[in-house]
Amino acid sequence: MPEAVVFDSSAVLALFFGERGCEITAPLVEGALLSTVNLTEIHSRMIDRGGQPDQAWGWIQGLKCQICFYSDEHARVAAELVTITRPFGLSLGDRACLALAIERKATVYTTDKAWKNLDLGIGIEVIR
Repeated sequence: MPEAVVFDSSAVLALFFGERGCEITAPLVEGALLSTVNLTEIHSRMIDRGGQPDQAWGWIQGLKCQICFYSDEHARVAAELVTITRPFGLSLGDRACLALAIERKATVYTTDKAWKNLDLGIGIEVIR
């Protein structure tokens, strides 16, 4: 296992919905880092797909990921990534995830194939 792991929202949602790639993220969940921005996105998507808010929140809390508050430094880095990531269609949530990974020098896990085109000095693992 890499020293530090950051999950993009898509990696957590793949786990929750049992989608392809979840077998890669499942052994890494405990202690993986998750931005509060991505936490919001995960909870919102679970509710959008029919989940009950309390049940969805309970499942998220049961993951035992390390929740990392979105800091002013994350905001700065995420904003500065906009030019690099615009051609690949990355969202604010995506850039928040990357900012956390850059700060922690972590490997980030995602389902978004476009991330493989990024050269940010961190490991990027596309799980499907």
